[in-house]
Amino acid sequence: MLNLADPGKSTGKIIDISAAEYQAIQQFLSQNCGIELGDSKQYLVKSRLLPLLNKLEYSSFGELASGLQSASFSSQKLKSAVIDAMTTNETFWFRDERQFAELREKVLPSLLNAKNGNVRIWSAACSSGQEPYSIGICALEAIKATTKARSVQIIGTDISETILEEAKKAVYSEAALSRGVDHTTKARYFQKNYDGYLLAPEVSQLVRFQQFNLLKSFTALGRFDLIFCRNVLIYFSDQVKRDILSRMADSLEPGGYLFLSSTEAMPIGLNSFELVRSGLTNYFKKVA
Repeated sequence: MLNLADPGKSTGKIIDISAAEYQAIQQFLSQNCGIELGDSKQYLVKSRLLPLLNKLEYSSFGELASGLQSASFSSQKLKSAVIDAMTTNETFWFRDERQFAELREKVLPSLLNAKNGNVRIWSAACSSGQEPYSIGICALEAIKATTKARSVQIIGTDISETILEEAKKAVYSEAALSRGVDHTTKARYFQKNYDGYLLAPEVSQLVRFQQFNLLKSFTALGRFDLIFCRNVLIYFSDQVKRDILSRMADSLEPGGYLFLSSTEAMPIGLNSFELVRSGLTNYFKKVA
């Protein structure tokens, strides 16, 4: 959730952002993480970055913009901090239950029965871990339901190193669990500890987290049978979105699956996927 209260209020002064400063930050985000901000998002930049200005004791957004243009080693931390602040980390468990029902009942059993080796799954823009761990719970239940010896490997990636450190802990508050986890799942897969609720190791050990920028080559990640890339492409330009989806198609095994959010459509003219409609949800299958 966005906090649109003025973080600079406690300093006793108002720090505004000029058109040139906003344009410089727009350009930085576009080039470094693919986020495209419109011409009327100054309020969003201010609300997200004012706490960072105060922390670093910068007197203006111009000073921050100059730091982003620097090639020094110290500027790398600043760039990461700005990306962390501007990246939306809104997520919850089993987001869009209809898609997870399809995953649990059809897609995973199909992959587990067809594969002789590991089923590899990629959760792109995984934020604080709820999506890959939700996939892991579904995978564990699907594995238990099959008579064959099968295993699943899940990779969760995000551009924010800070949020990935939270994901690796696999500890969630009562409020976080209330967003999508029912009582049965909570009792079966979570244990109360002094920090909150710890996810069962049998689930968390299925997931490996890695910092990753979707603008970079996917080659080092390997190939996958299933990719989740939900609620992230909406922040990219049409050209970048098309490029990412084309490269995801190349990263999928023949007959592999791609889950976008239920409100996202495949760009016109991108023929690497066929739409799968099932019940009240839909997803995509790579054209062999």
